[in-house]
Amino acid sequence: MGERVTRPVLITGGGRRIGLALAHHFLNLQQPVIVSYRTRYAAIDGLERAGARCIAADFSTDNGILAFAETVKAHTDGLRAVLHNASAWIPEKSATSLSSVMQQMMQIHVNAPYLLNHALEPLLRGQGHAGGDIIHFTDYVVEKGSDKHIAYAASKAALDNMTRSFARKLAPEVKVNAIAPALILFNESDDAQYRQEALNKSLMKVAPGEKEIIDLVDYLLTSCYVTGRSFGVDGGRPLR
Repeated sequence: MGERVTRPVLITGGGRRIGLALAHHFLNLQQPVIVSYRTRYAAIDGLERAGARCIAADFSTDNGILAFAETVKAHTDGLRAVLHNASAWIPEKSATSLSSVMQQMMQIHVNAPYLLNHALEPLLRGQGHAGGDIIHFTDYVVEKGSDKHIAYAASKAALDNMTRSFARKLAPEVKVNAIAPALILFNESDDAQYRQEALNKSLMKVAPGEKEIIDLVDYLLTSCYVTGRSFGVDGGRPLR
């Protein structure tokens, strides 16, 4: 028999923060990784040196989304998982077109995962029971809402709902779940006052770092039973 080929994990928005940490985690496990990126940060060079295949992608148009899917198909005939981490965070501001804000949020958080899940479905199927996974990264505001980021919250809520629909469509071959984080790690530019105010919004009062997300992703990929669920990683923030 031939040697079994390990199928890649695809991570959208893998150039920074949680996406970057997940990419390095899987590479350290000798798991092939495909990463999409919008901006070529220096970290992309590091991922390529570590063995990841990094693909520039423009998810602001349907053509850009579908072109990315075709590029993925050209590089592999199977995927172990798709982690939808690509995101944008645009508030409603007086100088900004509200229609444009909503369109951008729905495009990146709903339309891109929707089109990619359909386009890449054949690469996730055919590996037996629970052989493939999709994970949507949503947000704790799905439960709470946001008065300053209404379109953002609405788009993440749509993605949360889409989790259950794709779970129904793809079971039992492919599991589909969502992770809804709140404060996981700070930006280097965040000052002490901002950090303390942010910590005070949660019950646990810590920024736990990427390992909390990595451990949950590992669990979801290992499970042969859990699908159609959303997992809050929020320190109890919605309860404040």
